[in-house]
Amino acid sequence: MPLRTETLLRACNQRWLRRLSRWLLLWLGLAGPVLPGHGQADGPVFRLLRPRARQASVPFSLQRNLIVVEVRLNGRGPYNFLLDTGLASSLITDPDVGRELQLPTTDRFLVSGAGEESALEAYRVPAVSVALDGQVGAARASFLMLSDDVLNISGYVGLPVHGLLGADVFRHLVVKIDAEQQQLVFRSPAHFRAPFGRRWAIIPLEFDGAKAYLNLPVQLSDSLQLPLRLVLDTGAGHALSLETTSDPRLRLPPQHLRTQLGRGLNGTINGFLGRVPALQLGRYRVGNLLTSYPDSSDVAGRAETFRNGNLGFELLKRFTTIIDYPHNRLLLRPNSKFRDPFEHDMCGFDLLAFGSEYRRYRLLRIESGGPADKAGLLAGDEIISINLIPAEFFSLTDISRMLHSADGRLLLFVVRRAGTDELVSARVRLTRQI
Repeated sequence: MPLRTETLLRACNQRWLRRLSRWLLLWLGLAGPVLPGHGQADGPVFRLLRPRARQASVPFSLQRNLIVVEVRLNGRGPYNFLLDTGLASSLITDPDVGRELQLPTTDRFLVSGAGEESALEAYRVPAVSVALDGQVGAARASFLMLSDDVLNISGYVGLPVHGLLGADVFRHLVVKIDAEQQQLVFRSPAHFRAPFGRRWAIIPLEFDGAKAYLNLPVQLSDSLQLPLRLVLDTGAGHALSLETTSDPRLRLPPQHLRTQLGRGLNGTINGFLGRVPALQLGRYRVGNLLTSYPDSSDVAGRAETFRNGNLGFELLKRFTTIIDYPHNRLLLRPNSKFRDPFEHDMCGFDLLAFGSEYRRYRLLRIESGGPADKAGLLAGDEIISINLIPAEFFSLTDISRMLHSADGRLLLFVVRRAGTDELVSARVRLTRQI
C-alpha cells in the first residue's frame, strides 16, 4: 500500500517525504521507496554490540509476510518494528513512542494527501540509540516521526507496530534471514565467508541511489522471456509486482483478477492479480508465480530510477536468504516451503484487526461477486467465530493463511452486523479465481 505525498512545505525534503509516503503500498506488496545512497558516510552505522563478536542472532516474528523485530530505543521498550530493505531511513509511525521517550524533533514538515482535510505533520528525530535484542544496534540513528498514526500498520499486521527499520540496518552487516526458524543472523563483513554447496544460488546485486536491484529472467508467456530489473524488497508482502508502464512488452496475462491491491494516504491502490509462468533465481526456477499489476495511474511518477517492479517476501520466505550489501550479492537456498503454491485470498474480503490485543476483526471491504459477497457478508461486519472457534483464538496471520489455504474449502463464519447486536452466520466456500 503506498503512500503518495503530493506537497511539502520544505522543497529540499520533498523527495525524502515522497519516499516515506509510499511505504504502505510497499508492505502490501506493490512498491519500494528509494534508498539514499549505499554506504553513505552520514548514515547510521549498525554494528555488533558485543565486544569482539563476529556474529549475532536476533529472533523475529513473521506476520503476514512481514519481518517484525523487537527494538529498544534509547534503552527503553521493546517496540515492534518492521525490517525493510526498501525504506531509505527508519520511521516511527506511532507518535506515542516519541512522547513516551520525550524525543527531540527538528525539521517540521506538512504532508498533504493524507486522506483528510487537514495536513499530516511529520518531524525529523535525530540521534536515537537503537538496539535489537542487545546484539545489534546503532548509537545515533535518525528517524522520521509522524504526528498521527494514520497508517495504522498495527491493524493490518495484527499486533502493535511502532515503526520501520530501513536499509541502514543492512549497509554495514551481512544479514541472514531464516524464515523457517524466524531468526536473523548478523555477521561482520570482514569475517563472513559465503557458504559452499550446490544448493546455494548467488545473485549479483546492483545499487542505484543505494537501492538494491536484481536483474532476473522472467518467463511472461510461452514465447516471451524478458530480463527484468526488480527491487529487492523485504518490506513487500507479495511475491512479485510488475509495472506494465516500464516496458511495452509487459502486459496483463490473459487470466487476471481485478482487485484492490492496497490502500495509502491518497486512497485505494487498484490493479490486477495474475500469474507469470516462471521466474529464474540463479539456479532455481520458480513457476506459476502470483503477480501484482498496479494501475499505471497509481504508480505514475513513483519510481525515481528505472525498474520493472519488485521482488517481495512472499517469494523470499521460501529460501534461507543472505543479504550481503557489503559484497553486492544475494545468496539463496531453498527451504521446506520452496514448493508451496502461490495463492491469493480466495474469500474476497479485507480484514482489519482492532481492540487492545488486536484479536477482534472487522471486514473492511467485500469483493463484488466474490465468495464472501455471495455468502452475504457485508463491509463492517465483525467476525465472532470461524468454524465455531472464537475469533480471538486466531491471529490475523492465522486467518490470512486460512483464506489462502485450499480451493473449495468451506468456512463457517458467525459475524455481528455493524452497529447492531444481530449475529449472522455465513458459509463461504473458498474459490481460486486465477
